[in-house]
Amino acid sequence: MSWAGVRVGVGTRFRYDGETVEVVEMAATTAGNEVVLKDGRGRLLRLSLKELLFSDRAAVIPDQTSLAGGDTEEIASVVLGQLHEDERRKLMERAEHVREVLTGYRSGCREMAREGEPRAEYALGRPLEAKYAAKAAELGVAPRSVRRWVTAFREHGEAGLAPKNVPSRTSRVTADERWVETALEVMVEHTGESKPSRTMVIERTRARVIARFGPGAVPQPSRATAFRLLAELEDRHPLFRLSTKRNRDIADRPEGVYGKLRPTRPGEYLLMDSTRLDVFAFDPLTLRWVQAELSVGMDWYTRCITGIRLTPVATKSVDVSAVLYQCFRPRLAGRDWPRHAVWPEHGIPRTVLVDIEAVDGPGFASPPLVPETVVVDHGKVYVSEHLTSVCRRMGISIQPARLRTGRDKGPVERYFRTLREGLLQVLPGYKGPDIHSRGERPEDDAFFFLDELEAIIREWTAVVYHCRPHSGLVDPGLPGLRMSPAQMFEHGMARAGYIEAPRDSDLAFEFLPTKWRTIQHYGVEIDRRRYNGAGLPSRGAKSPYGGPVKNGWPFQVDPDDITRIYFRDPDSRRWHTLVWEHAPSARMPLSEDALAFARKLAASKYRYPDDRLAVADLLERWNLGLGTTLAERRMALRLSREQAAIELPETGAQPALPLPSVREALKAEPAADEPGMPEAGDDDDADLEDLAGEDDFYADALEDV
Repeated sequence: MSWAGVRVGVGTRFRYDGETVEVVEMAATTAGNEVVLKDGRGRLLRLSLKELLFSDRAAVIPDQTSLAGGDTEEIASVVLGQLHEDERRKLMERAEHVREVLTGYRSGCREMAREGEPRAEYALGRPLEAKYAAKAAELGVAPRSVRRWVTAFREHGEAGLAPKNVPSRTSRVTADERWVETALEVMVEHTGESKPSRTMVIERTRARVIARFGPGAVPQPSRATAFRLLAELEDRHPLFRLSTKRNRDIADRPEGVYGKLRPTRPGEYLLMDSTRLDVFAFDPLTLRWVQAELSVGMDWYTRCITGIRLTPVATKSVDVSAVLYQCFRPRLAGRDWPRHAVWPEHGIPRTVLVDIEAVDGPGFASPPLVPETVVVDHGKVYVSEHLTSVCRRMGISIQPARLRTGRDKGPVERYFRTLREGLLQVLPGYKGPDIHSRGERPEDDAFFFLDELEAIIREWTAVVYHCRPHSGLVDPGLPGLRMSPAQMFEHGMARAGYIEAPRDSDLAFEFLPTKWRTIQHYGVEIDRRRYNGAGLPSRGAKSPYGGPVKNGWPFQVDPDDITRIYFRDPDSRRWHTLVWEHAPSARMPLSEDALAFARKLAASKYRYPDDRLAVADLLERWNLGLGTTLAERRMALRLSREQAAIELPETGAQPALPLPSVREALKAEPAADEPGMPEAGDDDDADLEDLAGEDDFYADALEDV
């Protein structure tokens, strides 16, 4: 029988430094065992036995009865693992017969003898040839077969009794390797193209084989065989069964070993990404459906969603900055949210706090964290100067993902899928992930406004997603434990021992884009808009900044509300609000896109337009419901948000409400004869009917549901 070990002694041969040597002497010394080796030219070499056995310079040359790792025989577990249940049962029965021939007992030992064992035919004193004949007569086979079984059992054990040619569980179609490689080459070429038919791939393979190797040089398989070969090649390079998008994703997989970043504490890596939602929202001005984009920030270690921002159609850099700002200053939780969905002050785990209701305020919707590194893709808004400057100011590193490699942000991509399958697909207006999954008219069921849809997503994330165990949240010390993001945050707090928290109460202003302008006698002019306020320094003062504009000062501008800008006094470090000169005519926040569109609209309508006339005309147009173009609807949707992208704190100006005169005016009751807002009556229905008659769409939109 072959053994994995080899006897090392006088006469054992080794391969040492490329030469064949033989042990001629072994000696025990005070330093350890040593051997004397002799090569083919009669030279002697003395070295320690330890170096001979464990050095990379030496390798033993086994004899005929020794096993080595390079032998062609497979190990027993591999041989037995390829057998079916009935084949394994027959092999076990045959092994019992062989053991009975050799020992007289089917179990192989006297201690586990069965009733009536040993039988007289297989007694220990009988010769082996007689036992072979008795077993052959018992099983109905030739004695030579029994002798071959015994030899194989002595050599390899039970694995030696297995069939030499083990049938494959799946039959493999054989064909010329040149035809198979050419077919795989044609399939790879169609990765980025539209899905071809199998017949076209077969025809192109046949033509390419003939052109490359010559007519008749490669045998062409039959049509049925070619179809079976393509089915086998589908496992190596998917092309026919899955969608083309899925095939491209599989083809883009790295060929080497997969690697990943491994976060060790909360806040170490923040994943940020945007996606277009698979559900329609409602335009509050035109009463039409609109697509929405969701931007989120996710803490990689805990999988907690730290920021959410929903925008119509296109995401801007200020929206991404708003998501990043929510990591520092999260939105407040809803007052009707359950207690397990509300986060205490700055992410303190609930197990540390005695009573969450004792905290001042309703609590946060997500855990506040200061990220150390932001992982983003190469989208325009994520590599913009605005976001990079914010991260530079906050000391946040930016780690760009690889191009067209979604797996670098795998957890946040998985969140988008969980959101679609767990929430969006049950909402009205769900349109599916692609055109093939879309219903007949999904927009007819959409009735959620954009801010309502964001509130729904935010509450679902806090109530369901943060409290549900995730298969990817595993502690290596407890591999069977599945934790939720909220539990993983507590685990990270206990593991890291700390989290970073923002210390500046005026942090929000630093997330706004910066404009460099000079201060004139009339104030500050930005994009033909003039701002002024009490916080500006004296006219003619020299700027201490070395910005891109000579003697320029930095001003923070909110693109979603250009009615005011913000300036920080370099001496007192206090923020001041500067108001646009035409802000009183707007009566609502006004974006940069809306003002640019209003100027263009006024220029085509009036001979001498100005900003006051342009804004008034635009608001009148929107109030009449005429803003039906895509650009107008996108601007109006951004203006219709109930919450700003970044909640800015109060600046140095004192609000009007605490003044005594204002409080006295609010306490006064209006006189009975003073004209007020007319109450809604039956005549209002007639006006709605007249409005509905002008447009068939509004006639359907104003119907009672």
